[in-house]
Amino acid sequence: MDWRDSGIVLSTRRHGERALLLHVLTLEHGRHAGLLRNGQSVKQRGWYEIGNQLDLAWRARLAEHLGMFRAELEASHAARFLDDGPRLAALVAATALADATLPEHEPHPRAYRGLLALIAALEENRGWAEFYVRWELDLLAELGFGLDLASCAATGRNDTLIYVSPRSGQAVSASAGEPYRDRLLVLPPFLVAPGPPTSADLADGLALTGFFLERRVVEPHGRKMPPARARFVDAIRRMATMGGG
Repeated sequence: MDWRDSGIVLSTRRHGERALLLHVLTLEHGRHAGLLRNGQSVKQRGWYEIGNQLDLAWRARLAEHLGMFRAELEASHAARFLDDGPRLAALVAATALADATLPEHEPHPRAYRGLLALIAALEENRGWAEFYVRWELDLLAELGFGLDLASCAATGRNDTLIYVSPRSGQAVSASAGEPYRDRLLVLPPFLVAPGPPTSADLADGLALTGFFLERRVVEPHGRKMPPARARFVDAIRRMATMGGG
């Protein structure tokens, strides 16, 4: 059995002296793993940095086998902002989260294209933090746990939406949520109305998506959120502290 596809590097691990275990997110074959025989060679070492885009050929006797990859580098991304800690932290968090949450061998072209778009935003260094929060929202939707932020769960109206119910994942207005505010999640304004987010808004957005990713996606499978995501959240919180907003 074999196929050819385009893929984004999610993670790698050494396998023996020369081989590399490669995890990728592909366009048509979803999250997939395979071995690269000479993946640790000096010539190819830089090809398999997380976020890089590869032209992949995979072959195995049966679909459920690990299989072998042949790869050619299509685009190198991470090297363009290795000296920018927050942007690199965002890339590492996104690839780790995709690796931890997307099911194996199940096509998710929306998640693939969304990750490519996030990488492009990181390269352009414009609006990437907001894009990251929205990417996590899209990931929740792709996995069947999308949030309903269009109207209030209690009133059905879309005015002054500032909370989210941790049970339903639906927005709640200021007036309807006031008696329960200590039990509700903060809905940052940039997710429901035009306007640039502050660093504090971004931290609230990450707290919102993180809550549902952990409770609905990660914990039910006996897993934990990737440490890389926690490091990225810390970086955004530091930005909020230093920026005062």
